[in-house]
Amino acid sequence: MKVTLKLIASLIYNMNFSYNWLQSFFQRKLPKPEKLAEILTLHFAEVEEVKNPPAGGGRDFILSIDVRPNRAGDCFSHSGVAREIAAILGLPYKEPPANYKEAKNLKSKDFISVEVKDKNACPRYTAKVISDVKVASSPQWLRQRLIICGLRPINNIVDIANYVMLETGQPLHAFDGEKLVGSPEGVAPRPYGVKKIVVRFAENQEKIVTLDEQKFNLDPDILVIADEKNPVAIAGIKGGKLPEILKSTKVVVVESANFASQTVRKGSKKLNLKTDASIRFEHGIDPNLTELAINRAAYLIEKIARGKAAEGSVDVYPQKILPKIIRLDLNYVESLLGVKITEKEIKNILSKLSFKTKKGKGKFLNVEVPTRRIDVSLSEDLIEDIGRIYGYEKINAVFPISVLIPPKRNLDIFWEYVAKAALKEAGFNEVYNYSFLGEKEASLFEYPKKDLIELENPLSSEQKYLRVSLIPNLLKNVEKNFRQFPDVRIFELGKIFKNPKIEKRMLTGLISGDAFYQLKGAVDTLLNGLGIGDIWFDTYKPTPENSKLSIWHPQRTAEIKIAGQEIGFLGEISPRILSGLNIPQKVVLFDIDFEKLSRSVSEEHEYRPISKFPSAIRDVAILVPRQIRVEEVLNKIEEAGGLLIRDVDLFDIYEGEGLPDNKKNLAFHIIFQAEDRTLSSNEIDKIQQKIIKVLESMPGWQVRKQ
Repeated sequence: MKVTLKLIASLIYNMNFSYNWLQSFFQRKLPKPEKLAEILTLHFAEVEEVKNPPAGGGRDFILSIDVRPNRAGDCFSHSGVAREIAAILGLPYKEPPANYKEAKNLKSKDFISVEVKDKNACPRYTAKVISDVKVASSPQWLRQRLIICGLRPINNIVDIANYVMLETGQPLHAFDGEKLVGSPEGVAPRPYGVKKIVVRFAENQEKIVTLDEQKFNLDPDILVIADEKNPVAIAGIKGGKLPEILKSTKVVVVESANFASQTVRKGSKKLNLKTDASIRFEHGIDPNLTELAINRAAYLIEKIARGKAAEGSVDVYPQKILPKIIRLDLNYVESLLGVKITEKEIKNILSKLSFKTKKGKGKFLNVEVPTRRIDVSLSEDLIEDIGRIYGYEKINAVFPISVLIPPKRNLDIFWEYVAKAALKEAGFNEVYNYSFLGEKEASLFEYPKKDLIELENPLSSEQKYLRVSLIPNLLKNVEKNFRQFPDVRIFELGKIFKNPKIEKRMLTGLISGDAFYQLKGAVDTLLNGLGIGDIWFDTYKPTPENSKLSIWHPQRTAEIKIAGQEIGFLGEISPRILSGLNIPQKVVLFDIDFEKLSRSVSEEHEYRPISKFPSAIRDVAILVPRQIRVEEVLNKIEEAGGLLIRDVDLFDIYEGEGLPDNKKNLAFHIIFQAEDRTLSSNEIDKIQQKIIKVLESMPGWQVRKQ
């Protein structure tokens, strides 16, 4: 059978079938080839084309059928397709004859012995001896059928083996029995001499020459058929040259075996050798098929080559495969197909497909599956067969009825989404880094060994540990990108792993450059977007053991607190860290424990209507000692101004030339607005003077006047 591989949604095998050959399985004529093609396309598999055979094919037609891999076990054969036709058309199926006569003076076991070394690689091995054969050309009808299916006729014995493979789906191989070597210990010599067949894996660098004169070096992954001395075939793939059937052959040993699909696939791939036999074995074949095929071959050899079949076969079959029993729910058939099919009709369809049925309790059937149908293992498989034989065209299109149940809300994912959206709106880009840390970063950040979890099989030295923080990889992102993008604004939300007991989510973001207050504003926006109001930025006070190892700049860092609880840090990265990573500019960064943050979030937001009365802006500039935090000044302004202050924005910080030593200048916009009236200039001036008085009352603070 000629095989063409092609990809159409899934892997499909395009195979040629002889119309006359399919006709031989029935007692009455099939529909015309074109009509049969239409029927098969509707119920079984698409028939790509119907064409006249090539020269030598006689008065026949070729049906080119796309057989899907799940049906390889039974439908890579004419008998398998014929059974499908019988089921679809309701025709009686006729098994090909296999009733040969056995010679009484010779038994197969007297001529050969079979030893299978690996029962998993070869679940069954059946061999039969046929003597007194007359090797010659095959009759015309046999030659024509082989040619139609893409095989080259060789001689009657080889042609019969190929013919039976195409007919039953079971690959066969024929050896010249007298060329096999071996006489097992303790077995008395017989007239022909006792030959030995061993199914084993090849030795390393063992060699074989195949029938087409190709030479192969074998290895222990390749299963072979051997005699006492040498490999004589590559199991399930190709025969060897040594015991080749020639005109002089008188005694034939026919092999009908079952080989594990994985074993044949591995051997075929290693040798880069694919054959009609290997394709069938790779997809799986019923072990119970070996006996049927070998008996059919013996019948044809007796008829065509005048051979005399020895009594019985040598059959190594340690673990017999029995039919599966599937419990079929008749209500489920209707539910899945969307159409009511009577129990009687379901039984009738299953019977046509050679499934045996037995009534179970209630609306159930116990269905016995033929072992050749290796694709059927679930009730859904049975229902698919019922549907396609019944006819999909009989099933009306109906809109499905279902209940849409909203998924349970996952708050972790929800708040992650809200946090990410808030940062993206603030101009940040999200990044995804590997969850690993390198030796260099672990050393630079001076993480304690007890906090590091080392991988047993790291891909590289840069991925030696699980990350204990998101910060190192984010800073590496800056190092790799700042030359092309001087303004880097990125964040990451992911898990960290600090010693075997701590695994938690962190939210970390950064801005390159001197942008402390920009980042603080982004954190305010983030926390406000999460419904958090009680936000506080406190002085960062590292513990004595951490003060020397801190990654933060000692004077430019704050703790982020919610309701007095510290949830993270905001600050400038230490020059020591930036130098170690070759980053020549400042980087400000926030690092928030997202697990703690998640416990404080709220979907409730206080609504404050936009005032219909205008606002007024006054500016104030104040000279303060360098150690004074902006937050302290903001608090004093808001306390003095009371409810009439709508907002206070810092718009300038200056330190350096023209200012007294150890001083800095802070400049603020103060926005005044009332909800019930328009504020007069007098009223605003009074509040402004009150604010100035409070600010100047602080030691070392001086409000700058124009």
